[in-house]
Amino acid sequence: MTRTKGALTLPLNTILPGDCIEAMNGLPEASVDLVFADPPYNLQLKGDLHRPDNSKVDAVDDHWDQFDSFAAYDRFTHDWLAAARRVLKPTGAIWVIGSYHNVFRMGAELQNQGFWILNDVVWRKSNPMPNFRGKRLTNAHETLIWASKSEGAKYTFNYEALKSLNEGVQMRSDWVLPICTGHERLKDENGDKAHPTQKPESLLHRVLLATTNPGDVVLDPFFGTGTTGAVAKMLGRDFIGIEREEAYRKVAERRLAKVRKFDREALVVSASKRAEPRIPFGQLVERGLLRPGEVLISPRGKTAKVRADGTLVGEAVTGSIHQVGAALEGAPSCNGWTYWHYRREGQTVPIDVLRQQIRAQLHD
Repeated sequence: MTRTKGALTLPLNTILPGDCIEAMNGLPEASVDLVFADPPYNLQLKGDLHRPDNSKVDAVDDHWDQFDSFAAYDRFTHDWLAAARRVLKPTGAIWVIGSYHNVFRMGAELQNQGFWILNDVVWRKSNPMPNFRGKRLTNAHETLIWASKSEGAKYTFNYEALKSLNEGVQMRSDWVLPICTGHERLKDENGDKAHPTQKPESLLHRVLLATTNPGDVVLDPFFGTGTTGAVAKMLGRDFIGIEREEAYRKVAERRLAKVRKFDREALVVSASKRAEPRIPFGQLVERGLLRPGEVLISPRGKTAKVRADGTLVGEAVTGSIHQVGAALEGAPSCNGWTYWHYRREGQTVPIDVLRQQIRAQLHD
């Protein structure tokens, strides 16, 4: 699937080979809704790491994580962030993830380039790797930084969806999720870990659910074994992956071929009431859901009659559903949608049910 922007074509749902900076600079400007980046951590490991039983730890010692100096790493960080910034839409956002080795350097460079940090998130690993040498605290978390393209820029945040994901409680900035293990951990042909820092799908599910919508384009410049692409595909988002290591690309391609998108109805998430289309009370009257002259009832037995223009009259008070409700209760304000009820088949039903019926029709 491709999408044309200007004279360039956006290579949707594909993995681009090669250097991420060159690949991003070859994409159309302002064409991507979200960047999720899990760059090399520059761990600066010196020598092998062994467990107490003298078995060797499969640590991150790959060539792609090795830089000659902090200055070299900073130049690399500057260049890939600049390329990512160029392809982001004005309403786009970026997530970066790292450890204490690199996340502070990335945070400073994000601010240097004009990104506006919205949150830092602590991913607390419920099953971290122990500190075998016993000389430091166990590294039990990684840090994510979420930033908009500039101060004051609009960006996607599905607040209600995250609240629903968290059993009706506001989502906090500390996330307790397990590292990638068991059946989710991808293996190569020799049965070894296909990638040393494969991220769990639960982490990307939360990120993409929170900060993208179906149909958005998600770019991952350090695609690895394709966790971002797999979750994006399941959630009905388009992805663009960039990965220079052929072995990782092959694993990701096999993985993505098995992924199926959730059905359309399952992709609809909870939305803020402020984001829902405004439905005037008069539309209920126009559509015949309520009739002029019909009597509405309050929880405390107050009554008002519906008029043809969508106003109410009750006890010598006329006005909107909110104004009449407030006047009858002697209150400064009133939510008429939840205050007023109508009768059907011996039952009293909130008029808000009728408003939701109209909203549902608008989404069909």
